[in-house]
Amino acid sequence: MAVPLRAPGRRRVASLLLAVVAAAAIVLPGAATASSAVDEATLSSLESAMVSALNTDRTDRGLVPVRIDSRLMAIARARSNDMVAKNYFSHTQPDGRNVFDILTAQRITWYNAGEIIAWNTYPLDSTVSAANRQWMESPGHKAIVVSTDYNYVGVGLAVDPDTGKKVWTAVYLKGPDRTAAKATAYTPLLGSWTSPTTRTVKIAWTGYDPRLQVLTSGLRSFTVQVRTDGGTWRTVYSSTTLKSWSFRGWKGHYYEVRISARDRAGNRGTWVSKVVDLR
Repeated sequence: MAVPLRAPGRRRVASLLLAVVAAAAIVLPGAATASSAVDEATLSSLESAMVSALNTDRTDRGLVPVRIDSRLMAIARARSNDMVAKNYFSHTQPDGRNVFDILTAQRITWYNAGEIIAWNTYPLDSTVSAANRQWMESPGHKAIVVSTDYNYVGVGLAVDPDTGKKVWTAVYLKGPDRTAAKATAYTPLLGSWTSPTTRTVKIAWTGYDPRLQVLTSGLRSFTVQVRTDGGTWRTVYSSTTLKSWSFRGWKGHYYEVRISARDRAGNRGTWVSKVVDLR
């Protein structure tokens, strides 16, 4: 089903956009399994496997994979847990709320969102493929999985310890870019000794903003820092579009240079570093 709602969010522009939200459910019974508790590591592994399966469904059709959003992962897991704990199967919780209410209550900015749910009693080693297959064989579910209007996803699994019933929830969302930019540093180039104690060192780097299906913000700048002999980091550039830096290195010392990239939404990536050893 598709329900038009106004998309809430932290920013005023979000509250003015019209979002079409879609929800679809599927029931897939299977061979009964022995009741057992499933540990956190196993649940997380199965959820990751489902994200991979759903993204393969997208890439097989030339679409960009949706990125994992930890907030959506928590919501999806909570939705599945709630259905198991209260013994129901619906997009509407017993308290009357649905996933869109939850997104809004948690102040998550969203312009479009969708939820798909499924349950089965297949063994743990086949519950992912079984639920994914049934979602993709249903037009309503498939439309959400391969939509060109989502960029983030969260998947949650809960297992009933008494019946072995597996309840799956996947929450899709179109929202602002939250994916950090990435930088790559190249091997330093060492110039000739300009004196018995100094030589020129050149550090080069590049970067990119990982592509989303929609709303990729784009690469903005780099931050570059250096330290000598394991000392205090010193900022060379706090925000630059340059892609190289040269400095004079002194014999008998070592230098560490690190670079991070930032996109236009302000998402900063992890540091990448190179060491220049002149000892």
